Amino acid sequence: MIVARVSVTPAAATVLQKLEAAHGALVFHQSGGCCDGSSPMCYPRGEFRIGQRDVYLGSVAGTPFYIGEQQYEYWQHTHLTVDVVPGRGSGFSLEAPEGVRFLTRSRLFTDDEAAELAASGPAPQGEQLVGATEAAPAA
Repeated sequence: MIVARVSVTPAAATVLQKLEAAHGALVFHQSGGCCDGSSPMCYPRGEFRIGQRDVYLGSVAGTPFYIGEQQYEYWQHTHLTVDVVPGRGSGFSLEAPEGVRFLTRSRLFTDDEAAELAASGPAPQGEQLVGATEAAPAA
């Protein structure tokens, strides 16, 4: 079993598909800072610079998901689920004009999930080369 650190609801995946059709490849980043810091921000890929200390959690619906290192320290024991709700956030995320906003729901990893993640080593940091279903470390 491979434990996912992040997943997406069907409703959020539908919004991502619509945004990708309009804007091309996308990326999520969750900073934990001000301006909806608990909400993942969705940007056109390449228009948001991923830092070497940002943590790559995985891809959701083909969209890579990164979290700031300090925020990851708080949330490393949780599985994150990207969802979407009606309303507008106060950030610059692409979904804002659609009248919805992405948000992150979390749950603690089970003991078995936590053990598997610990055995697999730390989550990768910095920008990753992301394919349709897998990520590989950048060269």
